[in-house]
Amino acid sequence: MREKSRVLIFTGDGKGKTTAALGMALRASGHGLRTLILQFIKANPSTGELIALQHLPGVKIIQMGRGFTPPAEDPAFSEHRKSAQDALQTALKALQSKRYDLIILDEICTAVGKGLLDEGQVVEFINQGNENSCIVLTGRGATDRLISMADTVTKMCCLKHGLQEGWPAQKGVEY
Repeated sequence: MREKSRVLIFTGDGKGKTTAALGMALRASGHGLRTLILQFIKANPSTGELIALQHLPGVKIIQMGRGFTPPAEDPAFSEHRKSAQDALQTALKALQSKRYDLIILDEICTAVGKGLLDEGQVVEFINQGNENSCIVLTGRGATDRLISMADTVTKMCCLKHGLQEGWPAQKGVEY
């Protein structure tokens, strides 16, 4: 019998990390499971996923980020760091409550990479999980340690992207 959480990571420089995690939320909802999605970086209340998920049974999404992260020497960086710390505390309370079957920590790997969270904090969070929980981490630059803790890791690889070809960010595709 398993005693720890199932842990999945969607990482890499390619498009689709959040989309893959949202697909898991869609699937979980179809099975009557309860999902919490915490967004660690994103702060745009008009994204398609935020609007759509408000209508999906059993799924709760909370944007706790402050948007694009400034360099560490920027005075606003501390506000971004505090938001990420608050999001991790919210995730920990949700995990401990056992209220959710699936907890998606969107862009948490990016938050670690940018210094908003320490890798050890995320490791400690994962270690708090139990056999009834599934934890999904997304974002660029998943660390080797986080990858070694996960049982499923997918690396999205960008071969070509419309933005590089001059396409602007498109509603329903990029946001």
